[in-house]
Amino acid sequence: MGVTSLEGLRAFVKDVGADVVRGKEVLVTGGAGFIGSWLSESLVALGAKVTVLDNLSTGSLENVEHLLGLPNFKFVEGDVSRLEVEERYDFIVHAASVPAPDAYVERPVDAMLPNSLGTLKVLEASRRHESAVLYTSTSEVYGDAEVVPTPEAYWGRVNPIGVRSCYDESKRFEEALCMAYFRQYGVDVRVARIFNTYGPRLDPSAGYARVVSRFIVQALKGRPITVHGDGKQTRSFLYVADAVEALVKMMAKEGLKGEVINVGNPREVTILELAELIKKLTGSRSPIVFQPPRPDDPRRRCPDISKARKLLGWEPRTPLEEGLRLTIRWFEEVLSRGR
Repeated sequence: MGVTSLEGLRAFVKDVGADVVRGKEVLVTGGAGFIGSWLSESLVALGAKVTVLDNLSTGSLENVEHLLGLPNFKFVEGDVSRLEVEERYDFIVHAASVPAPDAYVERPVDAMLPNSLGTLKVLEASRRHESAVLYTSTSEVYGDAEVVPTPEAYWGRVNPIGVRSCYDESKRFEEALCMAYFRQYGVDVRVARIFNTYGPRLDPSAGYARVVSRFIVQALKGRPITVHGDGKQTRSFLYVADAVEALVKMMAKEGLKGEVINVGNPREVTILELAELIKKLTGSRSPIVFQPPRPDDPRRRCPDISKARKLLGWEPRTPLEEGLRLTIRWFEEVLSRGR
């Protein structure tokens, strides 16, 4: 399970409304993925009865194999776009997606299906069985935001036909569909707009998929650390323990029906600063090299988390340097095994 399993879970489950989750039937789509697997593990630790649905196109069975055989955990290999739910779940967490830019640019149709047909299937199941839905959206719905830090009330600035639109616009459609089911059918939906999240279980073999994993692998292997553009574009990086704590709080708290909440770190960091910090923490001699900018790459990305503080009593607790050290240690272990 790696260096963060027990200490991470203690952080996840502390003061997050365990009594509300304990004994509840929970379906997690995409539950073998990065965030989905940590959320599933945390819900199991809190006493929920968790079923994970994942087609393993971007997730990995390794992320949840230590849960197999537990009485309150079940894994089902399947595609959320073909979801048929006969039994009733108290909560459905819809976390299935193709979140890495290189992956969704290469497979745009595959990226859109869980964000459209999959969401329709989830919401229909919720309407029939009166389940609550936690939908994991993304800061990508804001596009290249003109308001930073960005509040939930900001409408977004997105290229609807650009190379990133398969992800950005389908995520915006998901949010609209969630709100339509809330308004027309009264479905209890809660939308978490998650900003750049990192930590153990990021896929180290995904090549150029996500910036934190890419930089760490490049640094540990002594390869050039590749920065797209001038490196002055910013992101805000959230450690996965903090993300999962916010998600469980969104499930556990009453009165959040129809709410949309930013889940992110208000500390804004340039990509070049991130590269230099990872180089320092790994002790790497890798050079930092610049490559052409990605199409439609937002210049700034930073959340206003006032709403999360007010409604959830939540804010990130893990400093970037500490989270990166834990993540690097996990990557070192994984790469030593030849992955």
